[in-house]
Amino acid sequence: MKASEIPAFVDEILETGCDIRAVGHDKYVIGDADLSPAAYEKIKHRLGDIEDVYGDRDFLKLEIVAYLRSVGRYVDLGKNGSE
Repeated sequence: MKASEIPAFVDEILETGCDIRAVGHDKYVIGDADLSPAAYEKIKHRLGDIEDVYGDRDFLKLEIVAYLRSVGRYVDLGKNGSE
């Protein structure tokens, strides 16, 4: 994955119905908890395809976090781990 592909990667994740958010300033999560089991079964292969297309992105974690924060897709946690 290239840094220039981060917006497209985020858009593709969102198009599946999953959420993607920065957590603080150094992590991000892709959430599928809001999907029913049936809905998840329908999109799990699409998530795998996205993974295959974009490949390794660990080295871009901070850039992905910065992008997510720049577009308002983030959660900051307090001292006790809550929002």
